[in-house]
Amino acid sequence: MWKYANPANFLRLANAVIPWTAALTVILLLIGLYGAFVTSPADYQQGDSVRIMYIHVPAAWLSMFCYGVMSASALGTLVWRHPLADAAQKAAAPLGAVFTLVCLVTGSIWGKPTWGTWWVWDARLTSVLVMFIIYLGLIALWHAIEEPSQAGKAAAILTLVGVINLPIIKFSVDWWNTLHQPASVIRMDGPTIAPSMLWPLLVMAVAFTTLFVTLHLMATRNEILRRRLRRLSIIAAQENRSAAVRPVAQEA
Repeated sequence: MWKYANPANFLRLANAVIPWTAALTVILLLIGLYGAFVTSPADYQQGDSVRIMYIHVPAAWLSMFCYGVMSASALGTLVWRHPLADAAQKAAAPLGAVFTLVCLVTGSIWGKPTWGTWWVWDARLTSVLVMFIIYLGLIALWHAIEEPSQAGKAAAILTLVGVINLPIIKFSVDWWNTLHQPASVIRMDGPTIAPSMLWPLLVMAVAFTTLFVTLHLMATRNEILRRRLRRLSIIAAQENRSAAVRPVAQEA
């Protein structure tokens, strides 16, 4: 797989894979949404409001998964100094921010009928909000520093510092007394969700994952092409500057 770390090889791989992952995403979303809103029953306590779970939970998983991808890419930037890792990290940040925003918004909508309020400074909610702010800070950092390599190093350091928030998000419901319900799918003693609700949730989680893979491949490809264009523009500007200086030197 290391050969695909080469930008040229990655571009060929991305062009071949993107149509398949996009088609798979559409199929899985249709199946998952059908299961979530047609075959899945309403909850005996929450009623139909529980259907927000099929969007909220996959978005929450992907918000953390995306940050994990960024952290691995940050190591590739700092340790191996690979430009593809830097491009992958930059491409993942806006996607992670969107998934986190969807998680926060759907969580607030779900919380209103369940808790009686749109927002509480719950440990889980607060730590996810912190992750969203980190995403926005990384996006701003990349735009603030013009040189891509310098921006990539600074963003990689900030990303790795923010990794400490991931276990806080994951275990916040176990470490503190919070309103947010504990884990009900990934548990040592098995899921506590009924199978009729579990399978649409898992299908939606896979659909969100393939959606992320598709968008991330597209964004990374665009970032590589953008950097190539920037490099060619710099070379062309230098050549034009040299061509303008040469006649002056001959006249002198």
